[in-house]
Amino acid sequence: MIISKKWLNEIIDLSNFSTEQICAKLNSIGLEVDSVTNIKIPDNIVVGYVKSCLKHENSDHLHVCEVDVGDRVLQIVCGAKNAKADIYVAVALVGAVMPNGLEIKEAKLRGVQSSGMLCSSTELGLPKINDGIMILDDSIGELVLGKALNEFDIFDDDIIEIELTPNRGDCLSIYGIARDLSCALDLILRDEKAINEDDRQLGIGRLVSVHCEALINGAFAYRAIEIGEGFKESLKLALRAALIGSQKTTNLERLLECLTHYTGVIFRAYDHGKLASSSDEKIALTIKKLENGAYGIHCGDRLLSIAGISQNDDARVDENSKIAIIEASYIEPNLISEILGNDKDIKKDEFAYRSTRGSEPNLNYAMNILFNIFTKNNNITPYSGTQQVQLSREPIAIGFGSSEISAMIGMTISSTDIARILKKLGFEISATSDNEQIYAKVPLWRKVPLWRHDIVNSHDICEEIVRIIGIDNIPSKALEYSEKNRTNESYERYKLSHNIRQKAANLGFFESVHYLFDNPIELKELGVACSSEVLLNPINSELSALKPTLINHLLNAASFNIKNSKRSVKLFEFGDVISKDGIQRAKFGFVFSGLIGEPTLLNGAKPATIDFIYFVNLIQNILGKIELRKSNDIEFLSEFEQAKVYQNGDYIGYIGRVNATIEQSRDLFKTYVCEIDFDNLKPVKKLANPYSKFQSLSRDLSIIMPKDMPYIRIKETIEKLEIKSLKEFLPVDIYSDESLGNSVSLSIKFTFQDDSKTLEDEEIVAIMDSILRALKENLGIGLR
Repeated sequence: MIISKKWLNEIIDLSNFSTEQICAKLNSIGLEVDSVTNIKIPDNIVVGYVKSCLKHENSDHLHVCEVDVGDRVLQIVCGAKNAKADIYVAVALVGAVMPNGLEIKEAKLRGVQSSGMLCSSTELGLPKINDGIMILDDSIGELVLGKALNEFDIFDDDIIEIELTPNRGDCLSIYGIARDLSCALDLILRDEKAINEDDRQLGIGRLVSVHCEALINGAFAYRAIEIGEGFKESLKLALRAALIGSQKTTNLERLLECLTHYTGVIFRAYDHGKLASSSDEKIALTIKKLENGAYGIHCGDRLLSIAGISQNDDARVDENSKIAIIEASYIEPNLISEILGNDKDIKKDEFAYRSTRGSEPNLNYAMNILFNIFTKNNNITPYSGTQQVQLSREPIAIGFGSSEISAMIGMTISSTDIARILKKLGFEISATSDNEQIYAKVPLWRKVPLWRHDIVNSHDICEEIVRIIGIDNIPSKALEYSEKNRTNESYERYKLSHNIRQKAANLGFFESVHYLFDNPIELKELGVACSSEVLLNPINSELSALKPTLINHLLNAASFNIKNSKRSVKLFEFGDVISKDGIQRAKFGFVFSGLIGEPTLLNGAKPATIDFIYFVNLIQNILGKIELRKSNDIEFLSEFEQAKVYQNGDYIGYIGRVNATIEQSRDLFKTYVCEIDFDNLKPVKKLANPYSKFQSLSRDLSIIMPKDMPYIRIKETIEKLEIKSLKEFLPVDIYSDESLGNSVSLSIKFTFQDDSKTLEDEEIVAIMDSILRALKENLGIGLR
């Protein structure tokens, strides 16, 4: 939305405010300033009067002009097509520096002396208004010869471009922005009074009658003018039309487009002569509802326009029009939006954008401004009276209390201040006798698309109050976080599964997805029982059972990759399985087959082969700390390399190497698998614990123990001692020979660290003695 300070000043008095202050206030009330451009004509460019204009003797396109600049008459050679005598022009005197850096000097053009330059609008840094020099008129102010152009308001202005959100269609006009600024700056809007019509004027009833077939969601107002031969566009209007990018070609339509930009009301003009057979024939305009829900303006069977969307060329005014019917209209934006949304191919003009966001419904205000302009023009004769179709729609009312608004804002706002702000924004205000409850009727210009108002409840009222008060003027308070924890078990399970999948992918595993069905023959070879339930209509014979494990599909996928020349296959799957009892469980399955990595130059093309310890470490990096316990009851795993997996004392799955028979039958390399019962996993909350600043110490202990004694018994015995300074102990070596018979030597490394001091050797010796005593008393084992 393009505005200017001087244009705004025609509605509210901004003389005491700088452009910077205005922009700051616009930003604070939610109208974001996108750019500011200063327009100022350079010095030494003055008002001149062309006394004579003769053709150059030695040129077909140049003219030699005598130009009066007040204190002297200059001879200036000009090449503009519209140069002529008896016009006021902008004259750049010798010494003037143009906006593009050109300095005006004395010169000879085709042998004729030239002392200055007659300027076009673009040469002065203004928008283009014609193809020649800029002709001045009194619309910019009194033309005094020799007066500097930069002393005229229109040539010393600041152009402000505002980025509007879709819900602020009420600010798609100079008037709408001035309305918000008047509230924010506590200024009074200049009202446009209706003109006193002469009783001798012809009435519009002689020319046109307006009929509406049904109740409509909009309003219309019609007036008429007679256009004389000398009607032309003023310079002020031409400059403003160029500023807003008007593409209209006729003077009247350009004027109406500027008034639409100024007031927000949509104007159209119809040529009475194209609708009637004579100038005194009365025509009838009918507003009908079309099939698509829009409102069409008809004259007989001819469709002249679709309200708020487009106008046909049949009755459009042109430069030869003598009598024009002026239409001002307002249609509720939700209706326009719905029509344009349903019919993408409908013809629409530049006003459709404004209609969908909400045009100004105050038609009489805009009509008064327009006809005040017409009455000042000797070439326009207005007809008296107005033909209207009123909007029969009651605005919505919102009730709220000042205490409610104050609580939302966080500071006390009086009922008086609330009422004052809302009234200036156009709300109709009423209150109870004690002023505790306030009722505000929302103005129609705050209507937006999508079948709702921009303001529908007390929270929206609060937003209006806050933006006018200014967010910077509200004292800050400490944040009180009282939101309850809305996470639940489902979210926790999802988050845990996501983290496991992410960690697996980070370690080089590729996720695999398979059917819920499996091959019963392959399952039988693995020794895994499937559900006794029979599928009535299986996909095929190879997928005729509900899968009781993820491992079978993963082994087949690994085999497929190996057959396609892969030497290192790492896959995982997360999905549901159905046990032989028909119980559904969520599980994670992992498979690693072949080499630790694909052969590359970095590993000498000879990477190591996967082994049990390496695979267990990968699984632990994915799941967190785990514990392995001896197992030999899983048929398809090697009896020497399989274990049950525990976490925090709970059984969660198994791990091991696929036995040689399965590896050979499926053309697999050395292959390890792990299947985890996801439903038994528990999210581990990370707790921050204090760490010791003192040095840690380690000691090794070698003990003789029976070959058949599981290490877990030793581990549990030591843990029961609950030694606080014992941070970690791990088996590091196992040794056996003939001299040991049925026993082995197990070396365990102990790490000690105290939180408050450095441990002494005597303390370490005492702890080691307590460990040896416990092992002797509970397990009957001791030092080697």
